This record gives sequence, C-alpha cells and structure tokens, in this order.
Amino acid sequence: MGKGDKKTKRGKIHIGTHGVSRPKKNAAKKSAAKAAPKKAAKKAK
Repeated sequence: MGKGDKKTKRGKIHIGTHGVSRPKKNAAKKSAAKAAPKKAAKKAK
C-alpha cells in the first residue's frame, strides 16, 4: 500500500494516472452538473 499500489491515491500520483481514488479536478464539476438536472420521469397513462 504505497507508491507501487495502483489503487491508492499515492500510487496514482506516483504513476501519474487518475481514477476513483484520485479524480481529476474538472471531473468533479462534470459529475455535479450531471447529477443536478436529473428529474423523475412521469409515466404516461
């Protein structure tokens, strides 16, 4: 669980990748914007 572990934040920093444990900064904005306009769909009778 250190620099060699691809699944940890420290490992991702060392390798230079992004993912669940180390998301990109602009990805947080996209996910927040994506979740906001979600509305419940009404069923047509």
